[in-house]
Amino acid sequence: MNKKRHACLMAAILAATLYPSLQAAEKPPTRRKQPTPIVSPTIQPDGKVLFRMKAPKASEVTLSGQMTKGKIEMKRGETGVWSATLDSVEPGIYEYSITVDGVKMVDPGNMQTKPQRSPRTSILSIPGNLLHDFLDVPHGTVHSHAYHSQPINRFREMRIYTPPGYETNGRSYPLLVLQHGHSDCFATWTTHGKAHWILDNLIAAGKAEPMIVLMLDGHPIPESFGNARSEENTEELRRDLLEAALPMVEKLYRLKPGRENRAIAGLSMGGLHSLTIGLTELDTFAWIGAFSAAVPSEDAVKTVLENPTQTNGRIKLLWISIGQDDFLLKENKTFIGRLDESSIKYEWHLTEGTHCWPVWRTYFAEFAPRLFR
Repeated sequence: MNKKRHACLMAAILAATLYPSLQAAEKPPTRRKQPTPIVSPTIQPDGKVLFRMKAPKASEVTLSGQMTKGKIEMKRGETGVWSATLDSVEPGIYEYSITVDGVKMVDPGNMQTKPQRSPRTSILSIPGNLLHDFLDVPHGTVHSHAYHSQPINRFREMRIYTPPGYETNGRSYPLLVLQHGHSDCFATWTTHGKAHWILDNLIAAGKAEPMIVLMLDGHPIPESFGNARSEENTEELRRDLLEAALPMVEKLYRLKPGRENRAIAGLSMGGLHSLTIGLTELDTFAWIGAFSAAVPSEDAVKTVLENPTQTNGRIKLLWISIGQDDFLLKENKTFIGRLDESSIKYEWHLTEGTHCWPVWRTYFAEFAPRLFR
């Protein structure tokens, strides 16, 4: 055998030896099959709403929320998936939770959760051509900002709503500062309150002036969670708002100048903030709204009460609303009694309802059309 044939033979033997191992190396590894995710809740064709949760080692699982009357026992399936079905739910936005062996939590099959300090609430949304629904109208934009507040030396976050057409029309707009309640955060007014969609729909119907909305975190002092009436927290929020957030928004966005183009409103703890800051900063704000508010102490607004002529001359609207079954009703009546004694002008709206978001969405939808007109 000549050298050339010998070399070819050796090459063929080597290739045959290596080919199986090369095939094995090129073969992709077997992929582990991922379990099918549990999606919850789901709206059935007949209108029923099905909730499901996988908890194979649980002994008891219950469902509770604004769309149920008390707790509903969920039933365990053969695969460890617990389920419960509601025969019908009226259109609306509802908060609910699932409790597993005594531990209350969000629904892990639902990506829609209510922004909270202690998250444990999921959101069920049933559209029904309501004012807070996403309707076929022009829509605004929600912007997110993170910043370091030098006046209080803290990291802060906020959301800004700009009305439909803001990016292209070059117009300037009035500003509303809109504050959340004690358990929530800067994201709650949009994620759960749907303030941006409410404004989109009101503006499209010609019922509200287009406006920019600033939504700040109402807990600049994190330790204030647990004490919604913390005077230190309110004062730190005042400094952050007036010395950091407002100047930042005025620099980045097109705002109409002047106090007549500034409003502040809030719910619960945010109502306390809007009353305390709004009434004592009348060089900045002319429009004030309080929804189911924790009210300020008499000392906090003493100057306002002692100068009714000056106060009334500067306030364009002081709008106070609360539900007749709200636990803050008594102190709200005491507060408006003080306003009456000092002859401070205001609007009082006593409605049905408790201390809850369905009430606050309605209040916002009634308050916003009154602004900047």
